[in-house]
Amino acid sequence: MSQSIVHTAKIVHSMAIQKIQPIPEELFDIQPAQFNNTIRWHVGHIIVSLNHFLSMSVPYSYELPESYAGLFMTGTKPSDWSIEPPTKDELMQHLSGQLERLADVSPSALEEKLKSPVDLGPMHFETAGEMVNFALIHEAMHLGNISSMLKVVKA
Repeated sequence: MSQSIVHTAKIVHSMAIQKIQPIPEELFDIQPAQFNNTIRWHVGHIIVSLNHFLSMSVPYSYELPESYAGLFMTGTKPSDWSIEPPTKDELMQHLSGQLERLADVSPSALEEKLKSPVDLGPMHFETAGEMVNFALIHEAMHLGNISSMLKVVKA
């Protein structure tokens, strides 16, 4: 089971890269009225969230610039940004770097109990595998948001 979680993580992250790469950067900062954020925010949020969830659950280390948390963590939004956000190329480099690091996640680590259980709203996680599974679902949800936003900004 744990090997399939790692395999799925690589597939989901590869799908993100394939979906985001062809989007022209000029569409990254358009915020349609129907949405709370932009494509750039969603891409950055995927990057920051994957790092966050994996670092809470398995031995995983991928270094991001300090500014990313203030730009892309839950509760942030582009209208509050006071610094220049990263370019599409920089974001794509981080997505690719994370994909490479996913290969280092040990399936046996996913069977381990977390040092302390994690509660995120109504969700409760006790094992590393549960956290990583949630990270994958979370990433897929944001990919869906990106796809929806892309349809609106192209219309």
